Amino acid sequence: KKILGYLFGQKKINYLIQIGANDGLRFDNLNYYIKRYNTKSILVEPIKDNFKDLKNNYKEHPNIIFENLAISVNDEISYLYKVNPLKLKNYIGDHYIGITSFDKNHLIKHGVKKNDIIKEQVNSISINNLIIKHNISKFDLLFVDAEGYDADIVSDFLNSSLMRPVIILEYLHIPNKKFLKLTDQLTEKKYVYFSLNENMFCFPEEDRDLINFN
Repeated sequence: KKILGYLFGQKKINYLIQIGANDGLRFDNLNYYIKRYNTKSILVEPIKDNFKDLKNNYKEHPNIIFENLAISVNDEISYLYKVNPLKLKNYIGDHYIGITSFDKNHLIKHGVKKNDIIKEQVNSISINNLIIKHNISKFDLLFVDAEGYDADIVSDFLNSSLMRPVIILEYLHIPNKKFLKLTDQLTEKKYVYFSLNENMFCFPEEDRDLINFN
């Protein structure tokens, strides 16, 4: 919150893309800032029920574009695993709604029983094609919470785009090999990065002065 508060307060974030926006409320770090600063935003959420709630939670904010899509590399994602809505009552905690993943084991690791997991068909798009679709020439923040697929998305973005936003991603569920490959790639692309709790903050080297949160 301190870092985001500084970046938004200093007007460094004027256009953002949030991947894995869920319903816009549960465990959402951007909702407050998007609403307070009327930040131009593209919010991406593949699960239909979550997407419906997401649009409703931002219904009074015309500065937002909504995309009911999964961000995928080479169209490799056509469905996601989620907790059966009829079984959610068996689990304590709001986070079970937000742990939808391309990897069934991700849910099992969170304590979800196999019989309580179902598939949902989703439409997908690459991060580069999303940028082309909306004719984006510059944006300031790429925020990714994709339950283990985060490194794939960020790596694909770094490979396909010359734009240099601040990147924040959840790294906790990224396999070690992919994580190491991503850190090598960030170094090669001249990003300065550090971890905080479950997230990884990545700043273009030319913007390293932004890492001054006091």
